[in-house]
Parts: sequence; C-alpha cells; structure tokens
Amino acid sequence: MGILSWIILGLIAGALAKWLMPGEDGGGWVVTMGLGIGGAFVGGFVGKFIGLGHADGVNLGSIITATLGAFILLFVYNKFIR
Repeated sequence: MGILSWIILGLIAGALAKWLMPGEDGGGWVVTMGLGIGGAFVGGFVGKFIGLGHADGVNLGSIITATLGAFILLFVYNKFIR
C-alpha cells in the first residue's frame, strides 16, 4: 500500500474511532491521522493474529480493521497518556 493510501485510511479510521469513542478527546487532526495510521498497523496485526484479515488497501474490510485498531489506540491514549 502506498503512503497516500495509508494517509487516507488513517484519516478515515481515526475519524471513525474518535466518533465512536464517547467523551472529549484532546487531539486534533494530526493526532487523529497518527492514531488512524497506527490503528491500521495495530488492527492489521490483531486481525492477522486472530485470523480476521489485515489492512491491505482502502476497502471496507481494511477500514473496519484499521478503525478497530485506532479505537484501541484511542482508548489507551485517553486512559493512560492523557
């Protein structure tokens, strides 16, 4: 996957994760994109580990996988870092 695809997937996944997570979040769009891109990696690793698939392009399965990963990262960010 190219860098532009990761950025697009990261923006979508990060925005969806922030939308799904209740409460106030301290990050802006840069943090959202970083969480989304990181979420794509985390979601891809977890999805591959449990046999659900991985983030391999900008498609519905990858968006769901990356959003779940970004949701996990956002939860950790809100509970432990912030």
